[in-house]
Amino acid sequence: MIEPSRSLRFTFLGLGFLFLYIPIVSLVVYSFNESQLVTVWTQFSLKWYAALLHDDELINAAWLSIRIAVFTACASVVIGTWAGYVLARMGRFRGFTLYAGMINAPLVIPEVIQGISLLLLFVEMAKVFGWPAGRGIFTIWIGHVMLCISYVAIIVESRVRELNPSIEEAALDLGATPLRVFFSITLPLISQALVAGWLLSFTLSIDDLVLSAFLSGPGSTTLPLIVFSRVRLGLNPEMNALATLFIAFVTVGVIAANYFMQRSERRRLTNVL
Repeated sequence: MIEPSRSLRFTFLGLGFLFLYIPIVSLVVYSFNESQLVTVWTQFSLKWYAALLHDDELINAAWLSIRIAVFTACASVVIGTWAGYVLARMGRFRGFTLYAGMINAPLVIPEVIQGISLLLLFVEMAKVFGWPAGRGIFTIWIGHVMLCISYVAIIVESRVRELNPSIEEAALDLGATPLRVFFSITLPLISQALVAGWLLSFTLSIDDLVLSAFLSGPGSTTLPLIVFSRVRLGLNPEMNALATLFIAFVTVGVIAANYFMQRSERRRLTNVL
């Protein structure tokens, strides 16, 4: 079998990257277009960024989505860390298969099914217990946490399995309690996985449309719902400006996270040596 040459492989790789990033670059460029038409360039302008700053509906929806995403990421990291640690360290206990299946279920079940299930659950709970009285921020948060826990658990599990258990065993032999070992030894060693899980949960939450559509109520419309409803009526250059700001925000966040993670790893290796 003849393998493709290196130049051919790089050509296909370059075409793949162009296919992915040309639409993003064009979106950023046309966000500075003064024309009302999205695909017709006239001249450079910050008109749509100024319009975005005065769009109260979009700003309120953006702040709501950011708050929900932050709360979701924090809760998912706390719960998902324990779930992933149990999968990696507790062995095959009774009910392990059911437990692992419940952790992995949100990864394979379509979000439409999850949204309908949670909606029916909240409706029945409201009938029986009178809670929740209405759907809003709290119900959206529960749905997002349910989705993101699985991702965090898988990331943490894979990181914990890579750790050398002799370090934890040595601490236990020296008299440390299992809880002390977890917080003093295991948690710092898996800190990068926690940061990655937090960032992934934040991204999934702020980007989620399906679950938010089922679990939102009056006064709790998230940014993806607003954007989806407006795009259905036609392309708007204001959406280009909004997308550009999010691209810049995510880029800065990823670069900062990578910088601090690499610095932390260098410090850890220095201390070990």
